[in-house]
Amino acid sequence: MKKIFLLLSFFLITLNCTKNKVSNTHGIRFIEKKFEILELNISNKNDVRKIIGPPSTVSEFENKWIYIERQKKSQSLFKLGERKLNMNNVLIIEFNELGILISKNLLDIDDMNKIIATDKKTQKKFSQNNLVYDIFSTLREKINAGTRKKK
Repeated sequence: MKKIFLLLSFFLITLNCTKNKVSNTHGIRFIEKKFEILELNISNKNDVRKIIGPPSTVSEFENKWIYIERQKKSQSLFKLGERKLNMNNVLIIEFNELGILISKNLLDIDDMNKIIATDKKTQKKFSQNNLVYDIFSTLREKINAGTRKKK
C-alpha cells in the first residue's frame, strides 16, 4: 500500500513539473523590436500609437512618453515558486512641439543596475533657533505630556 501511495504521489509531482518555466510579462510586449521600427524625425505621435500602442506614462511637463516591459520567470523547484526578474525594459520617447519623434532611448535591466544614488543631503533653509520654534516646541511637549504613560 505504501509503495502504491509513493508511486502515485511521485507521478503527480512529476506530472505537474515542466521544463518550460512560467513567465509573467507586464506592459508592452516585444518593445525592443518596436523600438527599431521607430524612425527619428519621421515618425509622429500617431505612428507611435499605431506601432506600440498607448504609453504606460505620459510626462506632463515635457513631451515624453514612457513604455514599460517587465518579465518575471519562475525559478527552480527548490526556490519554492520564487520569481526572478528576467527582463525590465523602459522605452523613453520624446516629441517636439509638432508631435514629431526627436529622440528615443531604450533602457534595459543592465542600465537600471548602473543607477547610482547620491550621498548628498538637502540642507534646510530654516533654523530651529528662533522664538516661534521654541514656543511651538514647548506647546508640543505640554500636549504630548498627557499621553505619555506615567511610571
